[in-house]
Amino acid sequence: MYKNAGKQTLIFGNDGDPASAPRITACASIVGPKEGEGPLGRDFDVVSQDIMFGKDTWEKAESEVARQAVEMAANKAGLRLEDIRFVLAGDLLNQCIGSSFGMRAVGRPFFGLFGACSTFGEALVLGAALVDGGWADHVISSASSHFCSAEKTFRFPLELGTQRTPTASWTVTGDGAAVVSAFGDGPRITAATAGKIVDMGIKDVSNMGAAMAPAVADTLTRHFADMNAGPDHYDVIATGDLGRIGKELLIELMFKEGYDLTKNFTDCGVEIYGPEQDAHAGGSGCACAAVTFSGHFYKKLTSGKIGKMLLVPTGALMNQTTAMQGESIPSIAHAVRIEGMQITDNR
Repeated sequence: MYKNAGKQTLIFGNDGDPASAPRITACASIVGPKEGEGPLGRDFDVVSQDIMFGKDTWEKAESEVARQAVEMAANKAGLRLEDIRFVLAGDLLNQCIGSSFGMRAVGRPFFGLFGACSTFGEALVLGAALVDGGWADHVISSASSHFCSAEKTFRFPLELGTQRTPTASWTVTGDGAAVVSAFGDGPRITAATAGKIVDMGIKDVSNMGAAMAPAVADTLTRHFADMNAGPDHYDVIATGDLGRIGKELLIELMFKEGYDLTKNFTDCGVEIYGPEQDAHAGGSGCACAAVTFSGHFYKKLTSGKIGKMLLVPTGALMNQTTAMQGESIPSIAHAVRIEGMQITDNR
C-alpha cells in the first residue's frame, strides 16, 4: 500500500488508522550535571554528577551513556535486549563512534545514523517505518551527544578557554532512547515528514540556530501542506536545537508563509537550560531533542497533558573540515507527529 501524503510525508498505521500505528512503549533519558540543574532536571531518569560517566575520555563517556540509555529503555519497556530487533542511533562524532562503540556491548543489529542534531528525529522516522512495515516488533531509536567531545570536534579545545559568542549554543550531554513497538501501550507515531537539505549560505559555526531555522521552515511548510493542517492542529510543536535566536527567526519565517507559531511552539534548546545557566543561545546537540522528548514530553503524552505534538529535531550537516574550508552550513529538519494515549480519528 502506498502510504505517503503529499510530497514528503509518510503515514503510519493500517489504512491510515492511527490506533494501529507504531507506538513508543518506553523512553529513557540520561543527562549530565548541567542538564540536571536546568528546569527539566526532575524529568530525566538519571542525572549523572560525573560528566565523565566513569570513563577516562569524553568520547568514551559518550559511548557509555549511549549504552546505558539503550539498555535502560529496553528494561523500562519490559523487554530483554534480545527482543530488540534493531537499534538505530547516532551522534556528532566522526563515523558515529559515540553510538557504534557504545553498541558493542549491546549486541543487537545496529544502524548507525548521522543527521547531526536531527538524528533523533531520523531514528524515530526510520524506526517507525521498520515497525510499520512488519520488519520488526521492537526497535530502539536513540541519539547522544557530549558538550566536551562536541567542542573539541567542532569549535575550540576547552583548554584554550575561548570566549563563546552570544549566538553560540551549548551541546547537551546525555542520551535519549525510545522503544518503538508494533504493540503495547504508548503514544503513536502516526506520520512523519522527511526534510530536505536547505542551505542559506550561513557560515558561522557559532550560530547554529540561524543556519537551521530555514530548514525547519521548509519542513513545517511542507508538513502543513501535505497533511492539510496548520499549527493549531497540535498541542505542542517542538523543534530540536534552534535555541532562542533560531526560535525567533523561525517564527518570523513561518509568519511570512502564513502560519502563526506563537501559540503552541517551543524549542528543546530553550526548554532544557534556564537563563541563569549561561548557556547563551540555548541547547543543541543530538541529545537535545532526544533527552527533552524522552524525559519531558513523553511524560506529558502518556499522562494526557498533550494530545498531539509535532517533534522537529534539527541538524546542521557540517563538520570541522567543511568549516575550515569556508563552506556554508547545510541544514535539515524532520517532523514526527506523535499522538498521545487517547487516539482519535480527528486529524
